[in-house]
Amino acid sequence: MLRLSTGDRDFEARFARLVDDRRESGEDVSRVVADILSEVRQRGDEALTEYTQRFDKHQLSEDGDWRISPESCRAAYTSLDPGLRRALELAAERIRAYHQDQLPRDRDFTDAIGVRLGARWRPVDAAGLYVPGGRAVYPSSLLMNAIPAKVAGVARLVVATPTPRGEVNPLVLAAAHLVGVDEVWRMGGAQAIAALAYGTDRIAPVDVITGPGNDYVAEAKRQLFGVVGIDMVAGPSEILVIADGRNDPDWIAADLLSQAEHDPSAQSILITDDAGFADQVEDRVDVQCTMLSTEKVARQSWDDNGVVILVSNLAEAPALANRLAAEHVELAVDDPEALFAQVRHAGSVFLGRHTPEAVGDYVAGPNHVLPTGRRARFASGLSVLDFMKRTSFISMGPDALAKIGPAAVALAEVEGLPAHARSVELRLK
Repeated sequence: MLRLSTGDRDFEARFARLVDDRRESGEDVSRVVADILSEVRQRGDEALTEYTQRFDKHQLSEDGDWRISPESCRAAYTSLDPGLRRALELAAERIRAYHQDQLPRDRDFTDAIGVRLGARWRPVDAAGLYVPGGRAVYPSSLLMNAIPAKVAGVARLVVATPTPRGEVNPLVLAAAHLVGVDEVWRMGGAQAIAALAYGTDRIAPVDVITGPGNDYVAEAKRQLFGVVGIDMVAGPSEILVIADGRNDPDWIAADLLSQAEHDPSAQSILITDDAGFADQVEDRVDVQCTMLSTEKVARQSWDDNGVVILVSNLAEAPALANRLAAEHVELAVDDPEALFAQVRHAGSVFLGRHTPEAVGDYVAGPNHVLPTGRRARFASGLSVLDFMKRTSFISMGPDALAKIGPAAVALAEVEGLPAHARSVELRLK
């Protein structure tokens, strides 16, 4: 675990190294993924069968074992513990309400010279949703990906989820039924992303692929961007907690560990102006780690990537937060709005002492698929817009064309494109 202080002479150099640190896949992953994509593109279902056997230890048969039926999803939903079913329904309801408000409006207007202009938003035809099935199973992730697509109006929702040794998690199937997924396929890894993008004899291709995954899934999405749309290239989880000494150190320790337990490469960072409080949090992290079923992962994440930064005043924190551009930022202070006003780069911000990041992962409403690896500088979390595209339109009569056409002719001629110029000029005559 790294400890920094803005008062140290070498702070800037050490903080810059922290900002520039990359905890993501390297060239070896890139080469492996490129080979997998090529194999699936060329050999389709045959390659999928081989990779599923190799990586998931599951043999896809010819008798329909590839897909999980809607009936199985419905059965998983109805057999859920009632309390858990209500929790899923509450999460779905809140996620749907939040994303419904994101729907964009079409534009259609006529300007002062009589040119009609505007844009229409339409959903993509099909979306592929990746749901991990390895280290952990996340029905919440299925909700967060499928519901915005449904709100956008996507007609065909396809889920790809690995089933190691043939085992299916009923929670994922229940969530698929709850949100109305059309197809659930037993496939994971880079090979699943390739199948969704290129299509195979069994699987029709999609237009957009979203959802989290391991390094191989993230790299496959990166390489296939342009063949399909993607939500983002996501790396290991991150949390930045800005906290004063008036917090309960147990609360803050739990917040830091909530991301550390995701992955050994996840990163948890605390910024505080109280050295004694920082000591207490570190101690409570050590104690709480021993209580977790995810202790091994959380411990490695904290030991390898955890950071505590001491500042002389919390007024210094927003500038540091903007350079880190973290996936999740908690503002556990008396006046979070004052700091929030200065935070420009963050995937999602959690305001106040009673707003832990973990509630945002499940039931708050905003999407938990967020940019990592400092991509919050230029990217946003998953939204309805990731499943839609905008088509602009123009309409004008001879009078309107006469007013702006000559300028188009002049610009086309200076660019050396005479056919462009003539296309307008003929109508002006």
